[in-house]
Amino acid sequence: MAKKRERLEVIHDILRIVRDHNNSIKPTPLLRYSNLSSQRFNEYLQDLLEKGLVKEIEDKKGRKHVTLTDKGFRYLDKYQVIVGFIDEFEL
Repeated sequence: MAKKRERLEVIHDILRIVRDHNNSIKPTPLLRYSNLSSQRFNEYLQDLLEKGLVKEIEDKKGRKHVTLTDKGFRYLDKYQVIVGFIDEFEL
């Protein structure tokens, strides 16, 4: 059975997906790529918006896009440092 993702892993996955799509993705594709239920996705997205890791912007046609903030990019960098530490010490 596959291991359940921890909260920090889910946050990392969502932020990485946004970054990998040229730092702009609509909420529906982000939901699909994140592999979460719509309810859980909305909870995570709202949390990320409140913490300032992502922001929603509207294009000229009124469509919403999710983009990373500087804080979101820093989270991705720090996450890699933490994962490297865990791997190095086999924790």
